[in-house]
Amino acid sequence: MDYTKMRAIAEQLGAYAEGLEGAWSVEIGPAGPILAMMCPSKRHEGTILRLRKQLDEQLLTTHPGYICANGPEIENPSVGRMRLPDAVVIPEDALDEEGIAVDAGQVLAAVEIVSPSNPDNDYREKLADYPAMGIPHYLIVDPRKGTVEVHSEPCNGRYSHTESYIYGDKVPFGPWSVETDDFRRYGKAGDRTG
Repeated sequence: MDYTKMRAIAEQLGAYAEGLEGAWSVEIGPAGPILAMMCPSKRHEGTILRLRKQLDEQLLTTHPGYICANGPEIENPSVGRMRLPDAVVIPEDALDEEGIAVDAGQVLAAVEIVSPSNPDNDYREKLADYPAMGIPHYLIVDPRKGTVEVHSEPCNGRYSHTESYIYGDKVPFGPWSVETDDFRRYGKAGDRTG
């Protein structure tokens, strides 16, 4: 199916989801449009907030005019993908453009905080989609295990470089770094490590 048809179906699903209880997202993956219920926990949202603050501060120096935003869909019609990352590094003025999704060619990095209910989405589907979309850096933060993975150097539809870290590490992420001391694990009484 061509991307224009998939995008139209995704928009219909989005309109349908507005009438449903709860929060829903629509993405376009390898099999086409996907409607998924979103139920991020407070720790999920807290991790995104901490990470965004760190990256926004560094972006002032490394990439003036860029921000770490949560929310905008990103798309690459040539590979037939539209995703909704937990956070993306994009030009701030991309949020003032017409349309719904940001062109993946403008995205410097994508960030996903693994949910307890669907980890495969971040570790498999999005790990395949983001390099195919041409996104240079992908960070996976996993509060289930207290781990962080950094993927970079997209080549032939996959990332050719991966580094693994644990909570408490200072994590190099492209031209930035992420302090993980304050990241919290799921199901642990507030401790970052256990």
